[in-house]
Amino acid sequence: MMPFQIKPDEALKEVQQVGEKLAKGFKTLSELGDIEVGCTPKEAIYHEDKATLYHFIPFAEIKNRTPLLVIYALVNRPYMADLQMDRSMIRGLMQGGEDVYLIDWGYPDGGDRFLTLDDYINGYIDNCVDVLRKRHGVEAVNILGICQGGAFSLCYASLHPGKVRNLVTTVTPVDFHTEKDMLSHWVRNVDIDLVIDTMGNVPGEVLNFTFLSLMPFRLSGQKYLDMINTLDDPIAARNFMRMEKWIFDSPDQAGEAYRQFIKDFYQGNKLIRGEVMLGENQVKLSNVTMPVLNIFASADHLVPPASSRALERFVGTRDYTALEFPGGHIGIYVSGKAQKMIPPAVCDWLAKRS
Repeated sequence: MMPFQIKPDEALKEVQQVGEKLAKGFKTLSELGDIEVGCTPKEAIYHEDKATLYHFIPFAEIKNRTPLLVIYALVNRPYMADLQMDRSMIRGLMQGGEDVYLIDWGYPDGGDRFLTLDDYINGYIDNCVDVLRKRHGVEAVNILGICQGGAFSLCYASLHPGKVRNLVTTVTPVDFHTEKDMLSHWVRNVDIDLVIDTMGNVPGEVLNFTFLSLMPFRLSGQKYLDMINTLDDPIAARNFMRMEKWIFDSPDQAGEAYRQFIKDFYQGNKLIRGEVMLGENQVKLSNVTMPVLNIFASADHLVPPASSRALERFVGTRDYTALEFPGGHIGIYVSGKAQKMIPPAVCDWLAKRS
């Protein structure tokens, strides 16, 4: 086998080409202006502490009179579900006839240090649901949970089954001890009590570094090399910067809520064991008796498919549907393929149960 050889003239030519691309890229980036995210107009209809309940202003006929409440994770910001006009799960749901609401958790600060999961789930979420029940004159609402927000939605549906008509979970961790869950393997060995007792709230930068470390070459190196080839296109550059803005827009985590989530869910795997306690209430997935649509991603590096698939074994509903998306954890919301697949599937599933 011939040894690998670097030809100086070809190497010099490649360096020059990269330099030219970078020069064009810097010019493009300097002319982009502000990077706008969250493309769909919305109005705030309820505030409580840092949490805000938003209603997206309808632009299409509302076909489903039961409101759909989107519950996002505490990590990162919810505008990922409404990133831009052609990459918006929210707009897709609205186009399909849903009346969509979303809880924005805001940015916790030192005053939120002692908020618990009970405060988030039996407090903020329950209050938002009650606002929608009164606003629409219904006994129950539809809920769509995203990632950690899906786990919160399962807890809420278990404790308040009469207030949830249909439940949709997307890339939601359920069994936190599956074999290929690298994040779970890491977190299980963390002294989370020491972390919270020392830091109080957990800085968003710490979590963001952890997530990027799961795929360091792809997420911290290769994507920036790939970016060089697209920076001369203002549209592509703006799309890239929107994702970068979302990735690094990481709120701090309220200390006590984060402590319980790590200890009970990641370390104790108590969700599937029926051992999660929210206040004096025990969360049992067998109490989730409403129809459930569980959507997961086949190439998810944060929530392995096996973690989400486990839901079928533990919920009490007889109306359970699983849908696998051929992509990753973020692609399920922002990829072009997802726009054609996920919102229509959710709207069709809900319409049959309206």
